[in-house]
Amino acid sequence: MSTRTITLVRHGEAAARWWEDPDPGLSEEGRRQAARLVGELASLRPSALLVSPLRRTRETADYLARHWGITPQVAPVVSEIPAPTDDVEERGRWLESVLSGQWSDMPPAQRVWRDELLEALRSLESDTVVVTHFVAINTVIGAATGDDRLVCERLGACSWTVVELRDGVLRLVTAGSGEPSPAR
Repeated sequence: MSTRTITLVRHGEAAARWWEDPDPGLSEEGRRQAARLVGELASLRPSALLVSPLRRTRETADYLARHWGITPQVAPVVSEIPAPTDDVEERGRWLESVLSGQWSDMPPAQRVWRDELLEALRSLESDTVVVTHFVAINTVIGAATGDDRLVCERLGACSWTVVELRDGVLRLVTAGSGEPSPAR
């Protein structure tokens, strides 16, 4: 029985909101957050660094990659939750409408995304840092705690969440910047 640690990092503050730009990079504050993150996670020695293909996650991961001397692996499976539209404004309205919902009420396409994300994380063979998005991290928290909500925790930019994976079972260690998660 081996235990792997997965550290999920939310990207730094984006230069634009999700209803304004489909793929913004980091804002100046986001770059400062990513630089501070290096110091906060400096002691980790992950074997792998996975990153969503979106710019804000890649830019956040670049700070960590330089520190650890590893190359980030772009993994589309850890990207944002797919929306039923590519129109940025419509996507924003859709996302706002579903964030207070539950996975059991989501359409099949989003549930497939959730299942693929969780399967990808369960298949990791070593300690890994994953730079990803708000809903993706909440998806993992929900799976680890048995919570069906899309949003289980309010996670700030460049916060991190730690889960352990043992025998295919995810267990929440900490949620949001290493603070202990509330009892569930």
